[in-house]
Amino acid sequence: MKIAVAGMGYVGLSNAVLLAQRHQVRALDIDADRVETINAGRSPIDDTEIEGFLDEMDLDLQATTDPTQAFTDADFVIVATPTDYDPKTNFFNTDSVSAVIAQVRGINPDAVIVIKSTIPVGFTEEMRATHDYQGILFAPEFLREGKALYDNLYPSRIVVGSVDDAGQRFAALMAEGARNDPPVILTDSRQAEAIKLFANTYLAMRVAFFNELDTFAASHGMDSRAIIDAVSLDPRVGPGYNNPSFGYGGYCLPKDTKQLLANYTNVPQALIRAVVDSNRTRKDFVAEQILAREPKVVGIYRLVMKEGSDNIRTSSVQGIMKRLKAKGVEVIVYEPVLTEDLFYNSEVVRDFTDFTDRADLIVANRLHPELADVMDKVYTRDLFGRD
Repeated sequence: MKIAVAGMGYVGLSNAVLLAQRHQVRALDIDADRVETINAGRSPIDDTEIEGFLDEMDLDLQATTDPTQAFTDADFVIVATPTDYDPKTNFFNTDSVSAVIAQVRGINPDAVIVIKSTIPVGFTEEMRATHDYQGILFAPEFLREGKALYDNLYPSRIVVGSVDDAGQRFAALMAEGARNDPPVILTDSRQAEAIKLFANTYLAMRVAFFNELDTFAASHGMDSRAIIDAVSLDPRVGPGYNNPSFGYGGYCLPKDTKQLLANYTNVPQALIRAVVDSNRTRKDFVAEQILAREPKVVGIYRLVMKEGSDNIRTSSVQGIMKRLKAKGVEVIVYEPVLTEDLFYNSEVVRDFTDFTDRADLIVANRLHPELADVMDKVYTRDLFGRD
């Protein structure tokens, strides 16, 4: 089987590596450095399993910047390009997905196109109508950043938005690469699109719930951890996604919750709006707690969402930064993945000792052992030392 994968973010690269164990895979990306890194057997993203597979496994994987080389003769083309939420249109910016689909149709009109990018409900049907072609499918991914290949190897479920032969073949392809025996759900494209958005919004709702629990406890002088531990012991609740934070952030949850809310136009709802609004309210509370300490210089310790990540996009601590700066507080940033000297007009300090010496208060969404000697300066809501 010949497979092309467009977009070498964590979704695309994990799919490419998974499928290259048994099939010929051509990976397309617009970043020549990223392509060169992959072809050298190294991972351009932080993911332990991807790094190990590229280094140790015999994979039939070649990356390229040439769409013709990638798409020609491919049986399946997986589209995993970014779809950021556009607040002006109230929808995902799906231009990159549309452009890849048009390219594939021009180069290889017989290829089955599988969209892995997160998209609005109804987008797949729109693409089928635009191209007068039923061989466009949506198959949502449920991957954690930094654990994307692991989650493809041990998926909780495989969902494909097609019940026809192409959908069955793609589901079998993904199941073939898995090391467990996951449930396979074949459904229509709109329901598959909704599954993705509702799954991520539920996770965001859990984050928001435990953050609001923590806000209540902190406001009343209670022990947040004691309450969370007891609540989470109920098996109907469970321990996942219960560690307080500055809000949910990252690639998926902020944009997916807003997109689902946008899809609720003319449909009664209250909870989805509350989830979106709660994230803003939590940042307001955290910023107020920091300001109450009257710091002159606040040091932001790491912008990435979690340890082992290189993702700073829409990280929750950025909202805290903006609120502090709006009140005239000087903010400095310690973030090793940044190459710039300024981040949102705040100085990036590269020396950790210099950073901790200069900051009156260190704000950390997640704790790290290197903060152990300066914990008297640290403000965090991290209670469990994990994501």
